[in-house]
Amino acid sequence: MAATTGATRTSRATGTAVEAASTTPAPSLPSLTGLRWMAAVLVFGLHVRNFGYFGGTGGRIATWGFGAGATGVSFFFILSGFVLMWSSRPGDRAPAFWWRRIARIYPVHLVTAAIALLMSLTLAHQVKPTLYQVLANVLLLHAWWRPWWQTLDPVSWSLACEAFFYAAFPLLGLWLRRLGARGSAVLAGLSVLAVLVLAWSDAHHWPGQPLYSFPAARLPEFVLGAAAARVVGLGQWRGPGLEASLALAITGYFLVPHVPAGYPATTCTLIGFALLIPAAAVADLRGLPSVWRHRRLVRLGELSFAFYMVHLLVLRIGTDLLGTSPHFGVLPALTTTVVVFTVALGLSWALYEGLERPARRLLLRRHSRREHRAGQPAVGRQS
Repeated sequence: MAATTGATRTSRATGTAVEAASTTPAPSLPSLTGLRWMAAVLVFGLHVRNFGYFGGTGGRIATWGFGAGATGVSFFFILSGFVLMWSSRPGDRAPAFWWRRIARIYPVHLVTAAIALLMSLTLAHQVKPTLYQVLANVLLLHAWWRPWWQTLDPVSWSLACEAFFYAAFPLLGLWLRRLGARGSAVLAGLSVLAVLVLAWSDAHHWPGQPLYSFPAARLPEFVLGAAAARVVGLGQWRGPGLEASLALAITGYFLVPHVPAGYPATTCTLIGFALLIPAAAVADLRGLPSVWRHRRLVRLGELSFAFYMVHLLVLRIGTDLLGTSPHFGVLPALTTTVVVFTVALGLSWALYEGLERPARRLLLRRHSRREHRAGQPAVGRQS
């Protein structure tokens, strides 16, 4: 889960992006921040449905609307690749890049992991992790072994995937900067093909471990986003506009129930998401209408990482008060959902303002001072 970054500069006469080889900061893409909130809401809706708040007809409607909400994680992976490639610049050192990623995700990850550990030790209905599980979670290695993939804060498995992507990105970024638009498009196509092959393998009983949470299996989505960013950065994007891309993404979303659950569901929304993200970026660059850069959506998008990390903990606490799968009627279920959503949003605001932003600034400031003392050149900031 990565935020768009950089300061604005004049785009090409066509209104598309600036050449990625430039050393100046990349233009800001606020619509991508707004879209992050959409993905976070899909995941939240899925978990509300999984916790069984809605019974009867309400449960069927919740399943229809949010049963495919796990595809929001796929959106995050594609978006992460796009944003990191968009904001990367030649000469950026790998250690500096990795430190910025640590500053971006680790403060919230460590705090939510600590809260989850405390909950597991004090609340009923919670599985108590072993020491090795806790260490694997803290080091973001737990998604590599299926029995541990939902240790502590369950949604943190996606951070373990992101950590793997970050480890690979300096080499991927170097490679992509050597490719033109055609080569990047070919790489994007190969990434789509890789997802299709992996989905087929997963549906036909991949030996040992399902691929849904396996970091290496999710890498093609990240590469797809990075390749799309390279094409946009070269001013060669020729995909459909924002409305058509959104329609394709929504169509794919509602196709998910018709394929095997888990990794294969990724194939339904892959193309739609891979078109929607660049379309939103191009809309920002050209000044075209985009509901996703509305200031309130952008603000919610800024909170989306903290919201994503904290919402499932709020739902888990709710099981002590409401029981498991209460199957309320529509009105009580809606009321409960609104309360849980409000609490999770309030906590995400507190985490963002009280921890995520100040901790990131502090860590980046100290790192910048160390680089200055070492005589290393400053590089454009990425968030």
